[in-house]
Amino acid sequence: MWFLFALLSAVFAALTSILAKVGIEGVDSNLATAVRTVVVVLMAWGMVFLTHAQGGLSAISRKSWLFLILSGLATGASWLCYYRALQIGEASKVVPVDKLSVVITLILAFVFLHERFTARSLIGCVLIGAGTLLMVL
Repeated sequence: MWFLFALLSAVFAALTSILAKVGIEGVDSNLATAVRTVVVVLMAWGMVFLTHAQGGLSAISRKSWLFLILSGLATGASWLCYYRALQIGEASKVVPVDKLSVVITLILAFVFLHERFTARSLIGCVLIGAGTLLMVL
């Protein structure tokens, strides 16, 4: 089931890039990010209430709060940079560079989460990196 959700995530991320590139025309990138963020917040809280998950707020630990807040700050910084890059660059070049996050995530997961880094992971990272260079050069 995780694969289906991951695949849907990729499809929606692709739509996000195309829709954003069209929508950002003539709009300040920070303002566009703020509008998008409001929509995401409303959608996320709508799902929380739809699934009756709001009761879990009090069970979130201090550590989880800290890391969720840090993750939110990283997401915000990512979105601001992404929208600015998308506004001034071509989507066909911005998106592949953005997807280098896959390689960076694998490295960070190895270093900080002590996840396994296999030969297959290394080959995948090299291929993603090479593919990104090929697409943007």
